[in-house]
Parts: sequence; C-alpha cells; structure tokens
Amino acid sequence: MRSTSKAAIFLVAAIVIFTTGKLCGMPPKSGTNSDLLVVVNKGDQTLSIVDPESGRQLAAVPVGGTTGHEVAVSPDGRTAWVPIYGDSGVGNPGSDGRTISVIDLKSQARIASVDLGHPSRPHCAVFGPDGRLYVTAELTRSIDVIDPATRKVVESIPTGALQSHMLAISSDGKRGYTANVGSGTVSAIDLQNKKALAVIPISKVVQRIAISVDDRWVFTADQAKPQLAVIDTKTNTVKTRVALSDLGFGMTPTHDGRRLLITQPSSDTVSVLNLSSMKVEQVIHVPADPQEIVVRPDDRIAYVSCDQSKQVVGISLASGKIEKVIAVGAGADGLAWVPGNH
Repeated sequence: MRSTSKAAIFLVAAIVIFTTGKLCGMPPKSGTNSDLLVVVNKGDQTLSIVDPESGRQLAAVPVGGTTGHEVAVSPDGRTAWVPIYGDSGVGNPGSDGRTISVIDLKSQARIASVDLGHPSRPHCAVFGPDGRLYVTAELTRSIDVIDPATRKVVESIPTGALQSHMLAISSDGKRGYTANVGSGTVSAIDLQNKKALAVIPISKVVQRIAISVDDRWVFTADQAKPQLAVIDTKTNTVKTRVALSDLGFGMTPTHDGRRLLITQPSSDTVSVLNLSSMKVEQVIHVPADPQEIVVRPDDRIAYVSCDQSKQVVGISLASGKIEKVIAVGAGADGLAWVPGNH
C-alpha cells in the first residue's frame, strides 16, 4: 500500500510538471495562442513580431531583401509574406524587386523567397477570401496571384494603369481596387474574369486605398489637396470628396463599419472619419510620420506605424488617447494582425 501511494504521488507530480512546465526551471510555452502584430521596418529591412498586449517586440526577423514595405499574414496565422519592392520610392529610379519573402512566425525565420519571374516592384500583398495571395506589380501594371501552397504565380490580372501601388479586395473576393499613384486614378477590377472594369480619375497623384466593410465605398487619398475621394462601388464613380485637415495617406475602417481612420504624415496626426455623416469627428496627434493603421478585431485599439520615430502606437478608440508606445525598427511601415492559435 505504501509503495503504491508513493507511485501515485510521483505520477501526479510528473503530470503537473509536464502540463504546466512551471517546475524544475522548465519555461512555459508562450505566444503560441496569443494574438500578434507584425510590422515591416523599411530602414532595418526587418519584420518586427510584437506582442500587442505587453507592447514588447519579440523578434526582428531579416526579410532578406531591399526593401520590404508591406506585409500580409496567411489566413492560418502561420506565415507573413513581405514583397521586396526595391530601393526607391514609387515612380523613382532605382532597383526593381521581383521576390516575396515568406517568414514563419513560430520559428521567427525566413523560410522561402518566391520569385515572380521578372522585375516588377511588388508592393501591396492581400490574401483574398479564396486563400490566394494578391500582390500589386507596378512595372507590369498588374496584380500577381500566388498559390501559397506551391508558392508559384498562377495568374496575372491587368490593372489598366501605371503605378498600381496599393490594393483592396471586396469581401466576396470578386472585385479588386488599386490606387494608381502617378496616374492619379483608381482601377476597379473584375478578379474572376481578370479584367479592369474602370479606371477612375481622382487627382494628379493619389495614395493608398481602403474599402468599407459593407463593400459600398472605396476610399483613396488625394495628394494635391487635403481630401479623400469616396467611390461608389456600384457605379465606379466618385460619389463625394471629404475635406481633411491635411493630406491623407494610409487608411483603414473599423470592423463595425462606423469609422475610417486616416494617417496624415505631414502633421503627425490620425483623422477619424464618421462614415455615416462623412465628416471628420476627431484628429489625434501621434509620433512622427504615421504610415499605416491596423485595428484589433474587437475595435478597442488601433495600431499606427510611425516611420521616423521607430514606433508603433496603440490608440484607444474609446478615448482617442495613446495607450501603448511600442519600440520597433527604423522606417516602420506595413502592419498586419496575427490572430491567436497560429
């Protein structure tokens, strides 16, 4: 009886050690079930992997090329895909990228480089509802479509315009919209039939693009005047223009569809646009050179990358105040949210 009791006690202790990992100096597993935030640092040519709850950078992974600007995370949350654009700004002379780096978020290492087959300056990457990766290819005036399983380009869809820089895709995956920087237009694209439906004139120059949660509106920032162009997706025409306090840049809607958040790098601010009234209801000051915004799925916090300050800030959408300041790398730009259980 005595030896049986000792064996039982030993077995229970072993189970506790194995399941908790908290005894005998064994470190507990961390991060495997937690949401993450990833940030592309243009200056450092790295991808920051951040714990948004603690506000701590967990790793800075070299992206393996010059230079990554944007990032997309696979639907399963396991990999980040960073197009390698080149060493210049849009429309300027410089090197012409032709690859996309694939980074495993668990091992925190680059595991592959997808060759697009020709120099194209790939820039904005978006996973569609079909699970495929859509990437703008400026030099070929197209969107390259990649099968993430084979890591091969399977389609090329024309945009009908120069400098197709940024991309938004409708929730059903049938339509794509590109902001064509130098041509000052937006292309509306039939992704299923692989053709441009319209090229919509906006201004001399535009920047960035977003689509409303209900797919009713597409937004792009006029770079000649501080205003947003609001495009009706049913008619593919400009419905209205919304005045801003400064030139807009990156933008994203909240998940509840009520607001659009817009970075304004020249004044180091973020404007909050009420999508019901189409009026700016708040302007929030942030660190130097805000670029992009990603909103938590619960709409509680919006994270803003700030290029010159090497920071990402977390803004409370309830109070409009900065709750977190996260140190990342130089040239913080593209952002993506990584859901837990990856």
